[in-house]
Amino acid sequence: MLRVRDLEHTYPGAAMSTFRAVSFDVEAGALATITGASGAGKTTLLRCLAGLEPFHHGSVELPGMRVVVDARNGRGGGARLRGHVGLVFQALELFPHLTALENCVLAPLRVRRVARVDAERSGRDLLATLGLADKADAFPAHLSGGQRQRVAIARALAMEPRVILYDEPTSALDPSLRGEFVETLRRVRATGVAQVVVTHDPTLADGTADACFTLANSTLIAATQLSAH
Repeated sequence: MLRVRDLEHTYPGAAMSTFRAVSFDVEAGALATITGASGAGKTTLLRCLAGLEPFHHGSVELPGMRVVVDARNGRGGGARLRGHVGLVFQALELFPHLTALENCVLAPLRVRRVARVDAERSGRDLLATLGLADKADAFPAHLSGGQRQRVAIARALAMEPRVILYDEPTSALDPSLRGEFVETLRRVRATGVAQVVVTHDPTLADGTADACFTLANSTLIAATQLSAH
């Protein structure tokens, strides 16, 4: 699960916090969405949760890990979250010179030092789980937008994260592929990984999310608990 308490971020020299007092929970296997206007701080929040951007107050807790930043230890500390939280970037950022399988294998090989045979077996299993068993040897340029997105999700899952974060995952997709992405979320849900989706599309949560949040005026001001799926 993911537990966030009183998270605050302020860019150096800024007069106001990017966000403050952000608190929410996402259970294992659950899905939460975060909506909000452009510039509300949604992407920065995801980067803080993924350990790519330091936050200067609050805590982020995962199974077996709690990162706390307060007046005693100063700004930072979130780097410990890297490798435990997966982030699917808005631009996907697949390596164009690597096949779908190689994109999934690279980080486990270099970061987790997994044996190649095990990394490739896991990568093929993940691609199959997301409906891409026949695309393992395809390069990103030869995949559709929806297929590239699923490869990016498989790549994130290959690091065995407790949580996967998505930054505006449908913004670059043809509207006809929205249903395909929702189905992908359901497949990932079945793996037991907690998911957080930042989106401009308030309808994305319909019939899919367990909780919906809105980031506005520098804080999480609304949360609607939905029925479990």
